[in-house]
Amino acid sequence: MSRSLSRTLLTGCAAVALTAATALTASATATPARAAAGPVRGPITAPPDKIVIELATVNGSGCREGTAEVAVAPDNTAFTVTYSEYTAQVGPGAPPTGFRKNCQLNLRVHVPNGFTYAIVQADYRGFAYLQPGAFGQEKASYYFQGMPQTSQRTHHFNGPLNDNWQTTDRTEYADLVWAPCGEKRNFNINTELRVNAGTSSPTATSFMAMDSTDASVSTLYHLAWQVCPAPRP
Repeated sequence: MSRSLSRTLLTGCAAVALTAATALTASATATPARAAAGPVRGPITAPPDKIVIELATVNGSGCREGTAEVAVAPDNTAFTVTYSEYTAQVGPGAPPTGFRKNCQLNLRVHVPNGFTYAIVQADYRGFAYLQPGAFGQEKASYYFQGMPQTSQRTHHFNGPLNDNWQTTDRTEYADLVWAPCGEKRNFNINTELRVNAGTSSPTATSFMAMDSTDASVSTLYHLAWQVCPAPRP
């Protein structure tokens, strides 16, 4: 049994991180309004000015206040989300609601004037311990505030599983939906973990974690950028 699992079973919750999932953007169709003009065709590497991402609100059983952090890459091409208490677990000592954990992050993204962004890829990595017969899933969805489009994907995991893993989800450039130019729309990330004992022994413990005792374990979201058109007179 791994050192991470031993620490988990002693404390009654997981140590290291699990995630699985998805990357897709939500949102925005250009309108005739000046503020909502669409982006100019053609990608750029990144805007020259620094972007800032703030956690506007954090809700969910997997990310109580103070247990989720966001950091932006120095080159503006990605940002990471790191959790410190995000574990779904079944088995002895687990609460009845422990089989499901969720988190909704509402991000306030400050983008330099004249640019717009989309999420082109998400890299999820973590650790899972599932008994033979047990199974779990990770689900994620993404959307811009006030936009009807929501993108969602689900990944399934079957026991026996006792290992680190990584999943990458990528959206083709032609299918990206961009944040509306000139508008301030918060970006929402909803995630969920579930673990089911299935046919495993009722005295056995299984868990999936999206929390991190290792600062290098986090979810990485890759950004695509475009230049917005000049405002109409």
